Amino acid sequence: MNSYGSFPGARPRRLRTTPALRRMVAETRLHPADLILPAFVREGITEPVPIQAMPGVVQHTRDTLRKAAVEALEAGVSGIMLFGVPADAKKDAAGTAGTDPDGILQVAVRDVRAEVGDDLVIMSDLCLDEFTDHGHCGVLDAQGRVDNDATLERYAEMAQVQADAGVHVVGPSGMMDGQVGVIRDALDTIGKEDVAILAYTAKYSSAFYGPFREAVGSSLKGDRKTYQQDPANLRESMRELALDLEEGADMVMVKPAGPYLDVLAKVADAVDVPVAAYQISGEYAMVEAAAEKGWIDRDKAILETLTGIRRAGAQMILTYWATEVARNLSAGRG
Repeated sequence: MNSYGSFPGARPRRLRTTPALRRMVAETRLHPADLILPAFVREGITEPVPIQAMPGVVQHTRDTLRKAAVEALEAGVSGIMLFGVPADAKKDAAGTAGTDPDGILQVAVRDVRAEVGDDLVIMSDLCLDEFTDHGHCGVLDAQGRVDNDATLERYAEMAQVQADAGVHVVGPSGMMDGQVGVIRDALDTIGKEDVAILAYTAKYSSAFYGPFREAVGSSLKGDRKTYQQDPANLRESMRELALDLEEGADMVMVKPAGPYLDVLAKVADAVDVPVAAYQISGEYAMVEAAAEKGWIDRDKAILETLTGIRRAGAQMILTYWATEVARNLSAGRG
């Protein structure tokens, strides 16, 4: 008993008694501006193609991509990350469609920039995996291994054509050593100093990428364990972080998000640049599949996963639910 004759004296539940009170004392808040929409655009289609493993997500036509960008903007989403899906016949060992000024990704960047201008941050995936016939994120050497330094030369070319197309931010996702520095030099060389780099600083070799492979029509043979990070490692991420910052990264990212909240929190605590996290295809698919079976409340689960990522330190979240969630938040349903 305390001096006032009541026990317990500390009652945290007092601040949970009503929705208004809980809202007032909430420590973490989601806002539409925290969200970035990843979007796929496929060459040579006239109607959107549903992605079977990601209910509600499609491979866009150029026209429907422009519409999706406008919808994201109107919902209050901050950015859109574009992934190009070329025709299979255009894939080759060097991923040349990825550096073709008229390749699908560069065309899509120009389309979206013409539609929304500077009102929506246009980001582009800077990687070769969508464009190579072997599906790896770089060019291969004579032994079939990803050649780091030869790949950097291709990334420099990609950065320049994407910048020329009008992208605001490039997102190098291949996890090649030195990629941020090479890309920064390539952009500065052509007078694109204002194009920012969102570094995929900690990108893990994850089982949760499965649905994404369908989304981009991946031709991957083998795996990416020699360049993506081992899920067992955390200190390695901090080394990658130091290198990316030294090379000129403007923003950094952890991918996937949900299984790596500890990494995200450690990265967020260590830096003074914006931190992003990518809620990837497998994370999306698990919630949708469980909800479809009636095992979880879909809307509440979506909001809980995003709040957890935000609480762990992400200022920006790439999520396939971006537009939907932004609309709900704006309508007060968050």
